[in-house]
Amino acid sequence: MPPTRRRTRLVATLTAAVLAPLATVSLSGAAQQAPQQGPQQALGQAAQQARGGAGLRAEITWTKHGIPHIKARNVTSLGFGSGYAATEMTACTLFDTLVTGRGERSRWFGPEARYDDQVTLDATNLQVDTLVTDLRDRKVVETLLADDERGPGREARALVKGYVAGVNEWVRENDVRDAACRGAAYVRSDVTTLDLWYGVYLANLLASTGVFVPQIADAAPPGPGDPGLPSLPVRAADVDRDALLTALGRDPEAPFGSNATAAGSAATSTGRGMLLGNPHFPWRGRYHFTQQHLTIPGRYDVAGASLVGSPAVNIGFNKDVAWSHTVSTAYRFTPYEYLTLGPSTYLTDAGPQPIERREVEVEVLGEDGRVSTVTEDLYRTAEGYVVDSPDTLMPWGAASVWAIRDANAEHLRTIDTFFDMGRATGVRDLLRRQDAGAGIPWVNTTAADRDGRVLYADHSVVPNVPDALAQQCMTPVGRVLEQVAGLPGLDGTRAASSCAWGSDADAQRPGIFGPENLPSVVRRDWVMNANDSYWLPNDEVRLEGYAAIIGCERCERTMRTRVVSAYVADRLAAGRKETPRSFRGHQHENRVMAAEVMRADGALDDVCAQTGETEACAALSAWDGRSDKGSRGVHLFEEFVTRLPTVPLDLVETVWRTPFDPEEPLSTPRDLDTDNPQVVEAMQAAVDAVRDAGIAFDARWGSLQVAGDRGARPYGLGGGTGDALGNANALASRDVVDNADRYRPITYGSSHIQAISYRGRRVIDARTILTYGQSEDPRSPFSRDQTRLFSREKWVRFAWTDARIRKDRIRRQVITR
Repeated sequence: MPPTRRRTRLVATLTAAVLAPLATVSLSGAAQQAPQQGPQQALGQAAQQARGGAGLRAEITWTKHGIPHIKARNVTSLGFGSGYAATEMTACTLFDTLVTGRGERSRWFGPEARYDDQVTLDATNLQVDTLVTDLRDRKVVETLLADDERGPGREARALVKGYVAGVNEWVRENDVRDAACRGAAYVRSDVTTLDLWYGVYLANLLASTGVFVPQIADAAPPGPGDPGLPSLPVRAADVDRDALLTALGRDPEAPFGSNATAAGSAATSTGRGMLLGNPHFPWRGRYHFTQQHLTIPGRYDVAGASLVGSPAVNIGFNKDVAWSHTVSTAYRFTPYEYLTLGPSTYLTDAGPQPIERREVEVEVLGEDGRVSTVTEDLYRTAEGYVVDSPDTLMPWGAASVWAIRDANAEHLRTIDTFFDMGRATGVRDLLRRQDAGAGIPWVNTTAADRDGRVLYADHSVVPNVPDALAQQCMTPVGRVLEQVAGLPGLDGTRAASSCAWGSDADAQRPGIFGPENLPSVVRRDWVMNANDSYWLPNDEVRLEGYAAIIGCERCERTMRTRVVSAYVADRLAAGRKETPRSFRGHQHENRVMAAEVMRADGALDDVCAQTGETEACAALSAWDGRSDKGSRGVHLFEEFVTRLPTVPLDLVETVWRTPFDPEEPLSTPRDLDTDNPQVVEAMQAAVDAVRDAGIAFDARWGSLQVAGDRGARPYGLGGGTGDALGNANALASRDVVDNADRYRPITYGSSHIQAISYRGRRVIDARTILTYGQSEDPRSPFSRDQTRLFSREKWVRFAWTDARIRKDRIRRQVITR
């Protein structure tokens, strides 16, 4: 924990052993005793605090692994404690996020340096600042804050107000010890609520506008020497599907996703619900989690994890229901293509309209250390920002121009939604609260409750574009986009009339689908999602008839979906129900589904034998088929699968003899084609790669795959590549800095894992693990303690009850303002 610089408002910071017999003592001002109050004055101040006014007070009890349990009397004070605790654990990333939301990255870090959020946004600081500065110039968030329908409600505002106060209070009282931002001038105690709201707003745009930041910031009308007319394909078969998906922020080689499984009373030994949630997120940067427990006695009690900068629990549980999220396949935006008259005029059915050119001024840090101002421009139509994006088939050409309408850019309801979900009394109530908030930006929800019901739902924010509207409004290139990537490109000429997004009577606001047109199911057996579409929540249920913009139906599942489904289905098929131990044990089973399928009838050994590589084939044959730390041969199989040929859309031949069959979605494709020379070539290339790397074919996986987040020790880790290989415990190595000399240092994947089992009328068995630890400062004892546990396949028994919190207490503090 950072040292305290100023203690006038820090009430008590004592170790559990010292504190246990003592009552809390409050200090104020210069440690002077406050004058005695009369009854009316005391009642007046109590009423003011209950309304969320001045006089913030939060009690933070820190338990093992640096987990804060925050207790307060009202929502504003609850946010106060949350912001204070979050700053203590993630000050550098939090302030980096605030700098981004202010449009000041170029001011502090230079305009040419790149900002990579580790998920979808990868742009220069100047490109990011250009967009964000224009959002602020247009007062986008301020306008939403003033909108009763699209903006946040009273409690969300109070929570954010308190959170910001907590951030500022921590900075006033403490010095940042983390070298990543120690002494930085942008770490200061003048954070405003508007700063945080812009941070929340930008997170909403992650899967939409955030994908196109460079293409928005650098968009420019075509000139005589630059007509903006790349050679565009005229058929879907001519498009490189993987390249297009990558440009749309859906890189098949670097998927952004998660797993979640819920088992209900028909599938559990307890007759109650169980949830195993494992979001696959970056291990550093803007989108990593911190754990917290938020309580207003008698009114609110929820625990779980929050993304940096979120005062509400995003993934978590309460006494009655637990939930997790997985990234949804739905699109959050639609591109509109407009015919143009010259470089600066677009056509609408109301007549020609000028393309709006907007100039923004951005402060930039020069190489000489001086700050100057540069002027950048970007362009808009009535629907949104113009993009110049040839890689997504959307260039700004001589005949047409494209702009993006973004459903998540039209609301600020995210905090409302997550905060209210914490009050849910069951899975149906959870979904009702989710729909009332209408602010789930880009994820599915999987949940289980004490009564033994389970839920799968994709009730996220989706543009109201039913299939009939899409078919009526797609342009020729827009149809290619839809055929290849599932994204309909619509006619901008009619964007304000017959091609405008629709409205549902049950939707919280116009322009998005209402609950009746979004997929969900409540059951008592089990449901799951592993980032494939909503179509197949378990082995028996099919959700069909929904708009294609939400996802595909009767389409192939990834190997990861197949293995996650197999965990529960196989156990039930063997006549056994899930126990709390067996259910959480699935996290570390480390089955590799692709290997199970390819080994059928000796096919994998046959392919390897054709290479003549006796030593490698012996290691592959002896491999146990799992990705445990002690497994030998995993790396050879990983290298093989990643080299298998990808198949163009117009070819039928694949690496499988039995292709995908929508009637058998969890057992096809299958039967590795041992006669396909490209399959044998992939095996030979894999053997050569391992040999060239100087790695033994039978090396232990835990000696090769290690933790690689900032400051991590090289703890060996089980798990592996997700979609292609079928690891549920999905881990990836991206943009490595630490332990880069290792074969596979992990910086992404399994993150805040929670295994929640309800028992009886009151008991919760809550096990969690935050794979990279609570603190981002490598010198903190809470930086790697949970990574070590994750390496050993251990869990944190989460301190949910007051008794357990007292038992696990490290220290307790009361903060006031």
